[in-house]
Amino acid sequence: MMECQEGKRDEIRQHIVVIGAGVVGISTGLNLVQEGFHVTIVARDFPAPFETISVDQINYTSPWAGAHCRFIPPTNETEKREHEMALLTFRHMERLVKDGKQAEAGIRFMKGVEYVERPPQAYLDLTEAKAAELGYKSFRRLDKTELPANVEWGAEYQTFCLNPMMYCAFLLRNFARLGGKIQKKVLQCPQEVFDMPEFRGIAAVVNCSGFGFDDPAVIPNRGQLVIVANDCDVTITRQNKDGSWVVAIPRGYDGGTVVGGTREPGVLDTVPDPLKSKQMLKNLKETHPQILPEGQDFKVLREVVGRRPMREGGPRVEYEVVDRNPKKALVHAYGLGGRGYECSWGVAAAVKDLLDQFAQDVG
Repeated sequence: MMECQEGKRDEIRQHIVVIGAGVVGISTGLNLVQEGFHVTIVARDFPAPFETISVDQINYTSPWAGAHCRFIPPTNETEKREHEMALLTFRHMERLVKDGKQAEAGIRFMKGVEYVERPPQAYLDLTEAKAAELGYKSFRRLDKTELPANVEWGAEYQTFCLNPMMYCAFLLRNFARLGGKIQKKVLQCPQEVFDMPEFRGIAAVVNCSGFGFDDPAVIPNRGQLVIVANDCDVTITRQNKDGSWVVAIPRGYDGGTVVGGTREPGVLDTVPDPLKSKQMLKNLKETHPQILPEGQDFKVLREVVGRRPMREGGPRVEYEVVDRNPKKALVHAYGLGGRGYECSWGVAAAVKDLLDQFAQDVG
């Protein structure tokens, strides 16, 4: 039995196809290559400089993202799983910095600040001791005198921010350097890969497509962003009692700051609303006036819209057996909404474990 499992494991490692070249897809492909798999990433879109990304690529969400890590107090099993994935990713970023890769990868560690106007109980219960148990670094509850007007709860902790173009290019470059292959192609469904002549005989396909190929549980969550040249010294997230948000995520390395605050599930409009952009900048200035020295104003580089693939019930990270002879694995890893960057290496580790589980189950 052990020999059968080893044989199946070796068969799987011969060639894996990962669908999707967003941050989750490339992280997964790179992790598998580092673990000894032979991998091809197949995708419609691949990383490119921010200046060349087109609005036509609105569904390729990674370039538009504000790429940082927010530690959210978990209150259910889905949130606990995502929290563990975020911790794994955080530790991975720490290792990259320790190895001197921060500039090459576009990583900066800095202070993260959270403000909540109407905090739920999970936030009120978040003491320094509880935060330490959850893996927060340098967590501190803010005093009332440190909070902006109308904010009831605030905290700060250590986090990281990424320049997404630099980081995704870094991942892809390392993937290729280690022998990973790349193919540009538009797919209609993940099972299509099994019938492509160049992939015939492969044992597994990993679906990191973001939207999941017509998964009815996945809906686009429209996010409008303003990219400004002004650099912010912290990453800020403010939750207002009316349901709106104030978000500032520094990209660093001359990438400016992502200013956000809209979450519009199911809205497909691709055109930025100038009134919303103006309001987001105004809200940030009121929340964190330090971003603008006296007499200066925001220098807007671009107004963009992205569609975060949000999945009801949480991300799908599991495998199914495709009824072929021999049986194949279709591993799903998509639907992370706005948490792709912060959970990416946790998802990558889970995919590797699922491939090992498949080898054991059918070996």
